[in-house]
Amino acid sequence: MNIIVTRPEEDGGPLKKRLEAMGHHVILMPLLRIVPRPRVFIRKLPYQAIVATSANGIRALTGHADLKSIRMLTVGPQSLKAAKDAGFLKAEAHGGDLEGLVAHIQKSLQAAGGPILYLSGNETAGDLEGQLRKAGFDCWRSVVYDAVQAKDLGPAEAALRGRAADAVLLYSPRSARIWCKVIWDAGLAQEAASAHYFCLSKNVAATLPKAWARTIAKSPDEVAMLALLEPAYGTR
Repeated sequence: MNIIVTRPEEDGGPLKKRLEAMGHHVILMPLLRIVPRPRVFIRKLPYQAIVATSANGIRALTGHADLKSIRMLTVGPQSLKAAKDAGFLKAEAHGGDLEGLVAHIQKSLQAAGGPILYLSGNETAGDLEGQLRKAGFDCWRSVVYDAVQAKDLGPAEAALRGRAADAVLLYSPRSARIWCKVIWDAGLAQEAASAHYFCLSKNVAATLPKAWARTIAKSPDEVAMLALLEPAYGTR
């Protein structure tokens, strides 16, 4: 199967290798470019936990060795691995997505236990900080990277024009919106409609035009995404 992978290069590269090992042909077309912010200021407070909803927020944090002994709460296997690779000594994964992580924090932590540091990008898919503050937690958001969106289809354009793209993997509502924009800008709406879209969640799928075929992962993680590929199409 010819698959377009839209993840940022840091995650898309390893995913490309996994898919190629499964027998697929992969076109890597990052819709977002992760740019760490230099000299990030983080308020010095007695944090009871640090939270991150993506591996990008963890990888973008440089220095700040004093934070590595604080409990780190992430959403899934990839962000957990990034936390461990970055040297966080008490890293855990809970919930699978932002909503699940918020629910875990409300259940397992006490607001009186101290403030929470939230590592994020310049744009977020949900309001983790607002939800935690509403629940009584003292949450401080630190923007540690910018996610710069693609302006064109890059190497994916030729595959779409030739109707050679069997599938497109989409991992966030923002990336789905960017995909639609670059498709419209290139005048390739009809060609893009011939591909099948594998979406990490219902929110991602809801961003696409209604006529586009889509399949939604059973859980918001890469294992569930990859599990969709073979049953749906088999290897081409």
